[in-house]
Amino acid sequence: MSQERNENKMKLGIVGLPNVGKSTMFNSITKAGAECANYPFCTIEPNVGVVPVPDERLDKLTEMYNPQKTTHAVIEFVDIAGLVKGASKGEGLGNKFLSHIRETDAICEVVRCFDDSNVVHVDGSVDPIRDIETINLELIFADIETINKRLDKARKNLKADKKYQEEIDLLEKIKQSLEQGISARALDYTEEEQVFVKDMFLLTTKPILYIANISEEQIENSENDEMVLKVKEYAEKEKAEVIPLCVKIEEELSGLDDNDKKEMLEALGLEESGLDKVIKKSYDLLGLMSFLTAGEPEVRAWTIKKGTKAPQAAGKIHTDIERGFIKADVVSFDDLIKEGSMTAAREKGLVRSEGKEYVMQDGDIVLFKFNV
Repeated sequence: MSQERNENKMKLGIVGLPNVGKSTMFNSITKAGAECANYPFCTIEPNVGVVPVPDERLDKLTEMYNPQKTTHAVIEFVDIAGLVKGASKGEGLGNKFLSHIRETDAICEVVRCFDDSNVVHVDGSVDPIRDIETINLELIFADIETINKRLDKARKNLKADKKYQEEIDLLEKIKQSLEQGISARALDYTEEEQVFVKDMFLLTTKPILYIANISEEQIENSENDEMVLKVKEYAEKEKAEVIPLCVKIEEELSGLDDNDKKEMLEALGLEESGLDKVIKKSYDLLGLMSFLTAGEPEVRAWTIKKGTKAPQAAGKIHTDIERGFIKADVVSFDDLIKEGSMTAAREKGLVRSEGKEYVMQDGDIVLFKFNV
């Protein structure tokens, strides 16, 4: 029986200490999602929101094709309960917090980078690096526990098989790094080691994005703000990225219609909302990209992992198309827009015919040919 693919969405966990703006940001993201008429917004649980990935290319294709509907790619955000010191030992909601992070594909950590006497900080003062380290240490402690169990097992197996020495060496390298307070994602691995590390599901190998929550006064000079720069310096060592945004303003923006939102962004001197940046960057962080299909019934972005080949991309639309894949007619988004129509692009020889080994590129506009 043929079927449409309904793959699990990639999950991004939003974490942060109490009172840093984490839940406000989650609410703003999901509210912005609820306002998007093109995607039926859904909250699976109170703390899970599915939101569309902003994509200007879809807007342009919608103008060109005037389709009956336009469908964005989506991403799932999970608001993970606040964390306290000692979570790795089960303090507070510790075990729940760690199990929720295990279920996500990447982490989005909100860090407070502004002073406000009206908003009490859980540690009595504002220090973004201390906050980051509070959370990271709990993840590191949990990973050390995982590694110790693996080491015990590998050492027992070593007596029977010397090949376990390589595993022990790698585990000890990671453990040494963790004991110095350095996340496992900061290390360099060979391709072979990467496969092994991936199978361990360590919390500190998950990709991470830091959200530096700033005040309205800091917006104008956010990239050079002293606290933001400290977070960037820390993130660099971790091979992570930082997006400065004012959660308070994002909350206001998320409640506006498109015209008012545009006016407010212009007044603030911003090209797009911080949340749009976060959603796009999160999509990228998860190693995802979109290919597009366009026609009168629907203009749509389809989510695939970077490096996906044409038949597997076709399978995202329907298993039958992957099974009976013959070829893919592909044109880049830029070429199509420049020429103004698929016919004109074809006449210029810009529509390529690609086979089973073709690796999809972000923004490819595709028509799959198949026979079942």
